[in-house]
Amino acid sequence: MKFKTILATALSMSSLMVSAQQDWTEARKEIHQNIRLSASNYLAYVDPTEPLTPAPKGYEPFYLSHYGRHGSRWLIGEWEYMDAIKVLRDAHEKQALTERGEQLRLQLEEFYKTTDKRRGDLTTVGERQHHRIGRRMTEHFPEIFGAKNSQVDARSTVVIRCILSMVAECEELTAFNPGLRIHNDVSEAFQYYLNKEPHEQWIRDANRDKRRKVTFDYKREYTRPERFCKQIFQDEAYVRYCVDAGSFMRRVFDICSNMQSHDDAPDLYLLFTEQELYDLWRIRNIDWYLDYSSGQSPHTQDNLLRNFLETADTIVRQPDFHGATLRFGHEVCVMPLAALMELGHCYPEVPVERLDTLDRVWANYRIFPMASNIQLVFYRPKKGKQGDILVKAMLNEHEQSLPLETTQYPYYRWDDVRRFFEKKLTRK
Repeated sequence: MKFKTILATALSMSSLMVSAQQDWTEARKEIHQNIRLSASNYLAYVDPTEPLTPAPKGYEPFYLSHYGRHGSRWLIGEWEYMDAIKVLRDAHEKQALTERGEQLRLQLEEFYKTTDKRRGDLTTVGERQHHRIGRRMTEHFPEIFGAKNSQVDARSTVVIRCILSMVAECEELTAFNPGLRIHNDVSEAFQYYLNKEPHEQWIRDANRDKRRKVTFDYKREYTRPERFCKQIFQDEAYVRYCVDAGSFMRRVFDICSNMQSHDDAPDLYLLFTEQELYDLWRIRNIDWYLDYSSGQSPHTQDNLLRNFLETADTIVRQPDFHGATLRFGHEVCVMPLAALMELGHCYPEVPVERLDTLDRVWANYRIFPMASNIQLVFYRPKKGKQGDILVKAMLNEHEQSLPLETTQYPYYRWDDVRRFFEKKLTRK
């Protein structure tokens, strides 16, 4: 794929999430208004507030096809906590910490105790996210989940946080629809489409080394740790000779970002200025874009998109079907799938020479917060009516545009959408 400059994009968004008609040059303003957005993939899910577009006249929803990320979680690796804690411990032993540095050390030491045997687990915050998503599903689409014969096929990757996210969402569906038939399944057999990561594409990508070097350069440019470290360490010479200041700052930033995954966790945002938060976010924004939303990376989700198509092919032929296919996995699938589907403008083409402008046209937090999800909602004519099967796409419960013609946005003819997706699967 050739890289070309993006001049402008239009995308709608509400509650600072992706939707269909808002200029994507607002990242700086959005992070100014809500610094938690700088957390990238650690952002806690933002519940939508705007109403959905009513069904076209004479139509009703009958099927929902979904892929969702697990909810908020503990950090996965011990090193994600210990890298920063070890630096603070060493400085403590050498009496090199300021009063604020000692406070940070104690905060992280105390919090680290809670992570024992829980790293990577779903938190109660994450569980609540999926309960709320499930509740809104049944409130928005009672025809799908409340019909006499409604059924749900729910599948998850083998990762515990994904399984529990599936359980939470399905619990909410059955709470509102006691007669709903739900089949839950978890197996390695589903991994090839529920959790396909882009390693093979990366190997075949001739531009990857070039892009990785650019990412490293931006990481060095946007990490300015001097002021941050001065509040933590007493002696600049100690920092110079004993601390990898940039790495330490980024590690504390990651821990800070993920604290919103927990109730009553320490708020570490005051350690950073708004400019520092924005710069550190820009590093992550470029990193995620290069690895999961540019070049061939979206095609890592070909199997997942094909599963959407094949499952829908079976269901739309059943005139009396009501129900949903729910799939649960990870952000490394949500982001490239959104790009592959070209939801809104999730797939801009920005040359590596212009990645300093990426934040003007693309913001990762709008695509893959904790509990992020993609939903295709299918509509058919009511009994006695004639017409095409229609579909609308939603990202994080916000209606999305597709690069297709329609006379009744956000609804598109399924035949047109299906042909578009099929072409995406054959064009690499």
